[in-house]
Amino acid sequence: MARRPFGHVRKMPSGRWQASYSDEYSGERILAPTTFRTKADANIWVSTVEADRARGDLLDPRLAQRAFREWADEWLAGLHVKPKTRLAYESSLRNHVLPVFEHRPVASITYRDCKRFVDDLANGGLAPGTVGEARKILRLVLREALRADAIRRNPADGIRIPRGERQEMQFLTAEEVFALADEVANPPRPRSQPLRTYPQYGLLVRFAAFTGLRAGEIGGLRIGRVNPLHRWIEVAESAEEIRGELVYGPPKTYARRRVELPGGLADELADHLAGRGGDPDAFVFTAPDGGPLRHTNFYARHFKPAVRRSGVHPATRFHDLRHTAAALMIAEGAHLLVVKERLGHSTITVTADRYGHLFPSLEAALTVKLDETYRAAAERSV
Repeated sequence: MARRPFGHVRKMPSGRWQASYSDEYSGERILAPTTFRTKADANIWVSTVEADRARGDLLDPRLAQRAFREWADEWLAGLHVKPKTRLAYESSLRNHVLPVFEHRPVASITYRDCKRFVDDLANGGLAPGTVGEARKILRLVLREALRADAIRRNPADGIRIPRGERQEMQFLTAEEVFALADEVANPPRPRSQPLRTYPQYGLLVRFAAFTGLRAGEIGGLRIGRVNPLHRWIEVAESAEEIRGELVYGPPKTYARRRVELPGGLADELADHLAGRGGDPDAFVFTAPDGGPLRHTNFYARHFKPAVRRSGVHPATRFHDLRHTAAALMIAEGAHLLVVKERLGHSTITVTADRYGHLFPSLEAALTVKLDETYRAAAERSV
């Protein structure tokens, strides 16, 4: 039998087949990233490599053999995201992705490997969001290898997971907002402690429900970005708690925005800031005894107990005040684009996806208005 002109195939003691070829520049023997069940499969791999070399598409074998962990380290080193996002990425990589792929040569990872990884996580009882995050990290690391020509395609592309049920949004009426705010501001007095009220936190609840700011944006709002006279605030900063430390950075979509205030709310805000001094960098809302506001403390100590006392839906979260702001705007006939701008969504599609179901309730009112216009025009034309 004539010796094949390119590559080499041999049977291993285990019964599987190993394929290899010699690098044309270094003369180094390059092994296939995996062994093969049959000789035919090994020969197919050799023929594929030969065809790639002829077309000039042959991948760098040294890069292809690098472990997944090395590519993950490179990806992390070049990552430019918010600290909280980075922390979430690192956690998913460490807890879910690396235990499966850490030592695998990147070129040996197949679509079936990625699909099995995702299926195992889902079947293991993890939430769809957690599974989706792990799949995302796997795909991003493999994309790093793809861009460096270590692999020909990304084997994690096209893998879908079942969409998790979105947590139900709670929409409060304006009266419920004020009732909740009153409970936050005036908690019951423990017998062993003197009476203490928190009027700034009552204002904070009303502020959140009528502006739609995120919790981090409220915690990062500084006096210099509030204009009560002209009734607007500028959202330019957000607070995040990372490993117990408060970190301040740009808002979620990285874009500053101006939010107009209802007159009554602007007046309350002006009263709240009166006598606070002229430091523009001071925070509008603070901890009870001064200092930066920590949302986790506020939520556990003030907001959630007030939810239980106020009679609003017991599942109400602080983020539902943002949903409430959207609902109140839509009920007043606000255009979807206005809602998008006030809430600081990245695209109008995001706004429509979350709140589009609220607009059909305006259909009847719109039809009535159009009918009035129609009839008035008809009468004038007679």
